[in-house]
Amino acid sequence: LLLPATPLSPVFIWSGEHVSEPMTAHHTGRLITFEGIDGCGKSTHIELSHGYLAQHGFKVSVLREPGSTEIAETIRAILLDRRSSMSPLTELLLYEAARADIVQKQIEPLLKRGTIVLCDRFYDSTTAYQGYGRKLDVRMVRALHRVAVGRIQPDLTLVFDLDVSAAFGRLGKDLDRLESQSRAFFRRVRAGFLEIARREKKRVKVVDATLPIAEVFEIVKRHLDNLLLHR
Repeated sequence: LLLPATPLSPVFIWSGEHVSEPMTAHHTGRLITFEGIDGCGKSTHIELSHGYLAQHGFKVSVLREPGSTEIAETIRAILLDRRSSMSPLTELLLYEAARADIVQKQIEPLLKRGTIVLCDRFYDSTTAYQGYGRKLDVRMVRALHRVAVGRIQPDLTLVFDLDVSAAFGRLGKDLDRLESQSRAFFRRVRAGFLEIARREKKRVKVVDATLPIAEVFEIVKRHLDNLLLHR
């Protein structure tokens, strides 16, 4: 969703947890974000969703966060390298820098062209991981989101939820810096995602990721249809 600028706020409109909804929109593109703790299976459902929407004639682009631009991919490599040592604040600012780059260079242009953008993580991950997981001030984290994204917000966010122990069982042995965090950390992250969903019931939908893939995707398709096909 790309919100129109207003005389009172030339860059963005922000109201608490999320950007307030616009009266009108200047494009037909949609931003759909896929969220959840590591091992939740969201990447599988991004691929399935891409194929499903393409079959229905939509222009679809798949992006990942951090990443999908040269600068953001460089930042991603730093963030996920187990040899990298940084404070939680440094980590947060790197995520927001990568986000600002992908919004400017990829997401906003694609939305203006009417593309359905499927993004593997967006600012909700930063709220959950750095705000709740790292215990940074969540209000500060959200304030930095609006600096990074401007007038962009997701039209639909799917949070794939499952128990931390089950998620750990799905991860391989070659873990990156974030995947290597403690179970206590991931329990806080999971709780953060569920709190975001509780606060934003209209935008954020929780999907039971413990179900078989086919059943999970039926739920995903229902949410996609409600957003894109039943209007």
